[in-house]
Amino acid sequence: MSKYKCVIFDCDGVLVDSEPISNQIIVDMANDLGADTDFDYAMKHFKGSHFKECIDKISKLVTQPIPDSFEATYRARTLEAFKKDLKPIEGVIEVIENLKLPFCVASSGLESKMRFNLDLIGLLPYFEGHIFSCYTIQKWKPDPSVFLWAARTMGFKPYECIVIEDSILGVQAAKNGGFDVFGFTAHDYNKELENEATKIFKDMSDLLEML
Repeated sequence: MSKYKCVIFDCDGVLVDSEPISNQIIVDMANDLGADTDFDYAMKHFKGSHFKECIDKISKLVTQPIPDSFEATYRARTLEAFKKDLKPIEGVIEVIENLKLPFCVASSGLESKMRFNLDLIGLLPYFEGHIFSCYTIQKWKPDPSVFLWAARTMGFKPYECIVIEDSILGVQAAKNGGFDVFGFTAHDYNKELENEATKIFKDMSDLLEML
């Protein structure tokens, strides 16, 4: 019997394989403004962050002012790219279909983006009514508020929940809220999660047994 009563999933990089797509787009847009950056930088510094934090970091790299249209252009380009290329994280659909515990998703992304992406990969019906966005409460990881809100709404205490995260900010947020957290390391290129998460795993197919 699992020690946990509820599973809280991050979205990008845990349910949907969106991080490579969105980070490459933001790199390309930053470089168009004179930044000399690359995909590895983005995965280290942007993954798990909300967009305003990314913009703050980009502003220190570019040689031209960031236009007011930057965010709208970025979101339009990512949505088009998601329509063409977005896939579920390998093995995650089987996890969701066979998970016997209550579960939800809590992310730094916009709720509209989460719904769009989950719908694209066929998982939205599983999460209806259980979608929690940092934008709703205007508090972002590593602040634990989104996880605390999710747990409370689902009817559980933090110690009864397990958070599934792929970013260091997300792992820190979970720990700050008193949650155990499993770090999904398939895209943990800098090995940031190894000494931070309660446990780590590289293959989503291992998650059900871990639970």
